[in-house]
Amino acid sequence: MTTLIDEEGSSEKRSVASSHSDADGVKIRKQTAVYVYEAPLRLWHWVTVLSVITLCITGYFIGSPLPTMPGEASDNYLMGYIRFAHFAAGYIVAVAFVGRIYWAFVGNSHARELFLLPLFSRKFWREVLHEIRWYLFIEKTPKKYIGHNPLGQLAMFGFFVVGITFMIITGFALYSEGLGQGSWADIAFGWVIPLMGQSQDVHTWHHLGMWYLITFVMIHVYVAIREDIMSRQSLISTMIGGWRMFKDDKPD
Repeated sequence: MTTLIDEEGSSEKRSVASSHSDADGVKIRKQTAVYVYEAPLRLWHWVTVLSVITLCITGYFIGSPLPTMPGEASDNYLMGYIRFAHFAAGYIVAVAFVGRIYWAFVGNSHARELFLLPLFSRKFWREVLHEIRWYLFIEKTPKKYIGHNPLGQLAMFGFFVVGITFMIITGFALYSEGLGQGSWADIAFGWVIPLMGQSQDVHTWHHLGMWYLITFVMIHVYVAIREDIMSRQSLISTMIGGWRMFKDDKPD
């Protein structure tokens, strides 16, 4: 038996069971299904995953090229293919991120969690502290959340939103050098190079930004798997199908 709750908060009750409220004030029962992540958001997530992996692999080889290959340059276009994959993935990430910002305006309330942080809420910071203690194995019991937990929301903004914005801006600034002065990239992002000093400075910071995102990805994957096993709600399957499921009827 299942209780279905759509993104607007309406529900169709198909069973009667003891209930309680989660941190968002929504009553949650075991086997409750809550539609959290809409299809465009899930599509953006997985497209971005594949694109960021491509960017990190090709970016590493652009920064640390392969040994020189024998023969004429015209017969060895490997670095050209690597650069093309990097530029193509960069375009996809940038366009997808713009689409993600658009969906924050037109999607459900959970689509805005990535960008809007309740920084002036005492409850938010209390629950951030609780989540830190939970991840450090100090707290015995996690809380239930329909969307991101407060620490996850804070980390997604601080690491991903800030990080990917920085990488898009610096990436297109470097790309503008190849397109030349007067190109659209030069007009839109050329100012970044003199602002940061010179081209090599932007290269260095862009490369460091790659490791910043790689660090985030490693932590994100670990936490997602850990929470899918140890928390009181589904996680990985929610980003695949969109529905959040809960494992018990116990109140927080």
